[in-house]
Amino acid sequence: MIDFINDLSQFAFLQNAMIASLLCGMVCGLAGSYIVARRLVFLSGGITHASFGGIGMAFYLGIDPLVGALSFAVASALGLESLTRGGRLREDSAIGVLWAFGMAAGIVFVFLTPGYTPDLMSFLFGSILTITTQQLWWSGGVALILLLLFGLFGRTILYVAFDPEFSATQKIPSRVVNGVMLTVVAASIVITIRLVGVMLLVSLFTIPPLIAGLFAKRFQKISVWAMVVTTLSLVCGLFVSYKTQLPPGASSVIILALLYAVAGIVKKISVHKRLSAGNNVGRAVA
Repeated sequence: MIDFINDLSQFAFLQNAMIASLLCGMVCGLAGSYIVARRLVFLSGGITHASFGGIGMAFYLGIDPLVGALSFAVASALGLESLTRGGRLREDSAIGVLWAFGMAAGIVFVFLTPGYTPDLMSFLFGSILTITTQQLWWSGGVALILLLLFGLFGRTILYVAFDPEFSATQKIPSRVVNGVMLTVVAASIVITIRLVGVMLLVSLFTIPPLIAGLFAKRFQKISVWAMVVTTLSLVCGLFVSYKTQLPPGASSVIILALLYAVAGIVKKISVHKRLSAGNNVGRAVA
């Protein structure tokens, strides 16, 4: 641990990785809580894999891969919202097509790109140790937007998400709110791709809120604890990678899965104790 702290104080790439863990913990905790609460996990997976098409296009055009991924992700999110509105197309069918198209388009663009694309694997499987200062600014910007949205318009967002009939009576522009939230979710997905990669990213948005949901019911508490759990897993994954040379993204996901298993066991034990205590009280009264 001491060696890790010493190196953290000396090497810029470790400092960037630690800052990225903190910022993306905030992003994944907030956006992930919304995704899980709205049951948009499959949608987020579709957006994640569709963004790979944008990454491939960016390599082919010679532009920043995050710009390409963001354009594909936002277009995919808004396109899905438009296509599935009113039941014109089943959501699962649209997401399946988008999922396959994004991956296929990315592969084609990469194949057509002249030369070697050394950063491709980092987008597929993550590379938090290569996070740049520019990408940290992206992460900070998305984190700030999420905090402002939920801080200023949290009730409106939740009304539209869970009680559309009430939001209609209050003349809330539901389509605008949904469009903004889908755009922010797409941006959140894109800026965290470099942490764990396209293949593992969905777990970073889903497992922490599930863990928090075992012990909290209110959205505010779930989102706060999801941020804490995500940040903890990323920092621990970074430390495990430092000690063992294992990929930090995969290490973080494994830690999350273990935390979820432990949290499930703790939850079952606490429920069993409450039930036993209730039965004992009932017998004593009788």
